[in-house]
Amino acid sequence: MAGTMDLIDRQQSGNVRQRVVVIGGGFGGIHAAKGLAHLPVDVTVVDRRNYYLFQPLLYQVALAVLSPGDIAQPIRSMLREHKNIEVLMDEVVGFDVPLCRVHLKSGAQLEYDYLIVATGSTHSYFGKDEWAAVAPGLKTIEDATEIRRRVLLAFELAERQMLETGTHPALNFVVIGGGPTGVELAGAISDIARLYMTKDFRRIDPSSAQVLVLEGSPAILGAYPKDLQASARKQLEALGVQIRTGAHVTDVQPGYVMIGKERVDSVCTLWGAGVQASPLGKLLGAETDKRGCVLVDAYLNPKGMPNVFICGDLAHVEQDGRQVPGVAQPAMQMGDYAAKRIGQAVSGKLSSKGFHYFDKGDMATIGRAAAVAKIEWPFKAHWSGFPAWLAWLMVHIFFLIGFRNRFAVFRQWAWTYLTFRDGVRLITGSQLLPGWELQHDAKGELTTDPISFRQVSSAKI
Repeated sequence: MAGTMDLIDRQQSGNVRQRVVVIGGGFGGIHAAKGLAHLPVDVTVVDRRNYYLFQPLLYQVALAVLSPGDIAQPIRSMLREHKNIEVLMDEVVGFDVPLCRVHLKSGAQLEYDYLIVATGSTHSYFGKDEWAAVAPGLKTIEDATEIRRRVLLAFELAERQMLETGTHPALNFVVIGGGPTGVELAGAISDIARLYMTKDFRRIDPSSAQVLVLEGSPAILGAYPKDLQASARKQLEALGVQIRTGAHVTDVQPGYVMIGKERVDSVCTLWGAGVQASPLGKLLGAETDKRGCVLVDAYLNPKGMPNVFICGDLAHVEQDGRQVPGVAQPAMQMGDYAAKRIGQAVSGKLSSKGFHYFDKGDMATIGRAAAVAKIEWPFKAHWSGFPAWLAWLMVHIFFLIGFRNRFAVFRQWAWTYLTFRDGVRLITGSQLLPGWELQHDAKGELTTDPISFRQVSSAKI
């Protein structure tokens, strides 16, 4: 009611400024907010966390190269120079589209003239949500620190068990999903095991760790050209990573994964196989696809909602006969477009030009000095190995927000690259791993359940 009275007061005073509510402080939301910063509108940015996260580098937090503060920055700090923008740390729980209201978990309501929803995506376990406790995915800082805990703890428990019993379970790491996240995680685990921890342990050999990628489709990095798919596979195999394509996981349990009737033992299982859109799309009452992405028109508006814009992973945008990918580049461009479109509407000069995604290319890092890159701008090229990794490094540092973040990341990478040392190998939380104890029988001997790749640590080292 207070919001309605505010609107009436503004109308009576003749000082009517359009209100824009931006939900989500990620790539799309931040770009939209910055695009609105110099328009005669009042902007409220709502996010359930108080920080912007540079997600492409999240896996480096998960594998102990970077710390969370290197890739995150408070949203308030990023927008504090813009006097027409306020930031609320709250969670959206519903919408009243006819009355143009957003309902927040705190009980507050926000009225809007224009609404931008850019809340991204989360993990999809294809109806097997119980797998999440055993195989964490990678979307948040909490996910990253949990993955870091599990990966590092596997080596610590193996060292301790060697002292106690003279043997330990095979250090088998299973990554489910061969997309960019799965490939990056697999390569990084191999790197820290083979390069960064070899001198840190006395009783185990970390380089004996085995990493297995399970991909259900015929190739890893399915969205990439075939030559880069082949190059990525070759680079991963050079790192000692084993890849199984056409492998459909049927069960995930503590200590093992099932592929049909075949059991694959795993001291640490990670998930990179699927994503689903934020549930806010369905709360809007808009039409969605099977992943929960909101179907939008050429102007990023859901059907019948011309003052609502959907950006980033949450938007289902068709271009050239296929869906625009849910990655950082399109999200940023959608945020920019939504802000520009609102500016046109406020000025009364709406353009008929719809959103068009300008694809600059895709990159995926595989390991130390290993990557693949499909470059579309300023020239077309396919790069692999060190040139691709160097391009990936420069692009990601450039897009980090703030000089401090760029300097910190570059310094940490340089230190890691030159000294073969990881700098943030901290284990916090529980000292238990799902299924670790299940790999031994009552006498303390290793179980003999069949596995699909070599148990290199089953004998004394």
